[in-house]
Amino acid sequence: MGVPMSRRLESLPVEECLRLLESRSVGRVAFIDDGVPQVLPVNYRFHEGTVVFRTDYGALLDAVHLSATAFEVDAIDADYRTGWSVVVHGKAEEVWRPEELARLRDLPLRPWAPGHRDHYVRILPNAITGRRIS
Repeated sequence: MGVPMSRRLESLPVEECLRLLESRSVGRVAFIDDGVPQVLPVNYRFHEGTVVFRTDYGALLDAVHLSATAFEVDAIDADYRTGWSVVVHGKAEEVWRPEELARLRDLPLRPWAPGHRDHYVRILPNAITGRRIS
């Protein structure tokens, strides 16, 4: 059984991108730290049109306030060389307001990484794009 040779790359409509964002729980946040691009895996939830994750004090929390941020999530089938990717471009901000924090604390968002990870960050999208190769 061979892999099909005909490939198709398609842009995904925003509605499909949103559905795919909601279907996953681990992605990668990209940001600039001291002039150097960084990409870190985070577990997240797509909530009320924003990407929400938790973090601790450190480079990620500091950097998200200072730079444009991107977030990527994907699914890949290496055997069939198919998959999809969704990228969210936007501004990240720490959530401070008590009423918003109360809603976010009710999400099923438990950090995988060690540490307190008590800071909730959300990425407010400027653009959401996606592609699928099939």
